Amino acid sequence: MLSTLSLILIGFVMITSASMDVAAKNFGSAGYFIVRHGSFMVLALIGAAVTMMIPVRFWERFGVPLLFAGLVLLTIVLIPGIGREVNGSRRWIGLGPVNLQASEIAKVCMVLFMSGYLVRRLGEVRSTWWGVIKPAFPLALYVFVLIMEPDYGATVVLMGAVMGMIFLGGMRPTQFFILVGAAIGLVGALAVAQPYRLERLKTFTDPWADPFGAGYQLSQAQIAFGRGDWLGAGLGNSVQKLFYLPEAHTDFVYSVLAEELGMVGALLVCLLYGVLVARIFLIGRQAEKLKQFFMAYVSYGFGFIIAGQAMINIGVNVGALPTKGLTLPLLSYGGSSLLVCCGMIAIVQRIDFELKRRRLGLPATAAGGSRKAKGERHV
Repeated sequence: MLSTLSLILIGFVMITSASMDVAAKNFGSAGYFIVRHGSFMVLALIGAAVTMMIPVRFWERFGVPLLFAGLVLLTIVLIPGIGREVNGSRRWIGLGPVNLQASEIAKVCMVLFMSGYLVRRLGEVRSTWWGVIKPAFPLALYVFVLIMEPDYGATVVLMGAVMGMIFLGGMRPTQFFILVGAAIGLVGALAVAQPYRLERLKTFTDPWADPFGAGYQLSQAQIAFGRGDWLGAGLGNSVQKLFYLPEAHTDFVYSVLAEELGMVGALLVCLLYGVLVARIFLIGRQAEKLKQFFMAYVSYGFGFIIAGQAMINIGVNVGALPTKGLTLPLLSYGGSSLLVCCGMIAIVQRIDFELKRRRLGLPATAAGGSRKAKGERHV
């Protein structure tokens, strides 16, 4: 909870700093993005509180319907008039003044379905190829629709999370390495299938070869890191956010953070993500020890998603990976990402709550637990 709230608050401060000049120029109000993101924060925290009240067995029971719901959302995005196109990608469903990014919800749906599948077919997954291959069919449908949008970053994160869950489910090492090789081959083929993706691969290796063209974003991000030095230029003193660095409050907010707070601030954010992901995996491990495998796989899956998105976004910002349209979880501007990330963490919190009650010998629900607790005190 501390790492989550810290990242949300740091994100609000950095979005405030990075967006004011752009908002004043484009929308006539310096506080445009601040008000919107503040509203998203309130909705995300309320949504997380509501999600915390839902028993884990609900998610396990409705895993298959959620799988189809996620696929429907991804498909609706492709329908003209419903899906909104931004920067050449059709990833959002228009809901009046806000846009819903379907891929964010779809990733959660796939993790919940895969967790239920691994519980039902764990013996088959650990002993046969068929048990490993079967979940590849719904994953392939998701990947196909995501590529149609296109959303290459979400595809990589989703595939990595599913493979990680299956690996932790107990698949044999030979199966894992074969699947990893096949996944790398698929990702490589997708990377070179479109000219713009191939151009991005060429650009990120040397953005300074074309600093005013294809390498503009990465070169400006590197300037931000260079200006930040160890202790930063000071909060609010970024120069790159002044219309030099595109998407400064969304995909590249980490570069602005590094410029204003320096290497110390950038590493602190990495540390917070490390603590958050480590705690999520620790809760998953505790669930596995108590034979609550659905809870364990859900925790692992959400941990892979948050870790994967954070690593890719930070990798893009520092120039270690090609440019991808992935937000930094809990920190970047974006309502869908913030709502879904808080929802995932709330589910993990609910898992932790139910695990603690099980260790105490109490029912998973608070109401039932209170009756038993009264009986125990009476005895």
